[in-house]
Amino acid sequence: MHFTDRTLLPENMDPLIITAAPYGPIWMPEDVPGDIPVTWDEQVQAAVDCREAGASVLHIHVRDPKTGHISKNFDEYGAQIARLREAVPDMVLQVGGSISFAPEGNAVATWQGYDTRHMLTTIDPKPDQITIAIGTTQYDPTAMLRMDDVEGTHMEDPQVIWNYSQMVADATPEFYLEHLKRLREAQIQPAFSLAHLHNLDSVERMVRRGQYLGPVNGFYSMVGGGCVGSNPFDLLELIRRAPQNSVFAYQSMFRLVWPISSLCIALGQHVRVGVEENLWGARKGERLKSVEMVRKAVRMADELARPVATGKDAHEILQIGTWYDTSDEALMKIGWPPNRREGEKGFPSHTTDGRLSELTPEAGRDPRLLL
Repeated sequence: MHFTDRTLLPENMDPLIITAAPYGPIWMPEDVPGDIPVTWDEQVQAAVDCREAGASVLHIHVRDPKTGHISKNFDEYGAQIARLREAVPDMVLQVGGSISFAPEGNAVATWQGYDTRHMLTTIDPKPDQITIAIGTTQYDPTAMLRMDDVEGTHMEDPQVIWNYSQMVADATPEFYLEHLKRLREAQIQPAFSLAHLHNLDSVERMVRRGQYLGPVNGFYSMVGGGCVGSNPFDLLELIRRAPQNSVFAYQSMFRLVWPISSLCIALGQHVRVGVEENLWGARKGERLKSVEMVRKAVRMADELARPVATGKDAHEILQIGTWYDTSDEALMKIGWPPNRREGEKGFPSHTTDGRLSELTPEAGRDPRLLL
């Protein structure tokens, strides 16, 4: 992203999109009493509470009330999307594409198989977004935790931590090329779940080859353990390299959520909060519920005079329902340079072939533009 002189002023920023992730697929209800919704009514109420607190995107995992575990029944996903459409019609509904990777018994944590994940594209009624991992990578969500982060939960068991530490996010081209094709057919926007900068390179190559033609939105999983971690210089490089018209939230683990979020709010980026990644406030020992985390993000934005997005704002900023017809169109709308033409030298740009600029030279010299 390109930062001009007044980019950091709040009136020049898009409203802050807060993604709420209140369903906590790695936790059991007894781990977080009173903040893991289990019944259908509780799961809907969690969405209503987060929306009223200021969230405009809902990251969804569907929990089976009969077992307390995350469901793998896609009829239940459709029924829950229908409930949410009625209860929070303005929110962007984003389904977690991993479904659930919680280990069972003494098995290591694993992602669902490709065929199972592809079935998310058949959910009826359909969500607005489904998250999609690009590129297989080690995905160890325990790498940056301390034992006091998980005190009192089932994750304080060393065997459980070991099981999570062995996880690999499996997403080869065999998966993501087919999944993107199915998402387009279903008219569901992908929310790219990226573990590091090289995953963004893969997305750019797909756009250049015409394998994906739509807005580039999603989130970076800054969880360490094979993914980008908490180094702020890595965060700044992710932001710098993101294309101009992309929309990314940045998630981390446990209390690291808050310094990362504060930087992102100040830099015109977007945030994700909730018990899926964190149980705590910024102060050591301060326990927060998902809805309280949303309120905290709103307060942080308010201190910088940055407006918070409504659901309508989020739909418009994310360009839900938008698709492109060609690589040339997609590259220009996303904010990447055009493909190099045969024999072209130097650094290609849209302005050199007249496809972008709408300002005449005379307008560029108008002193009123400096006011």
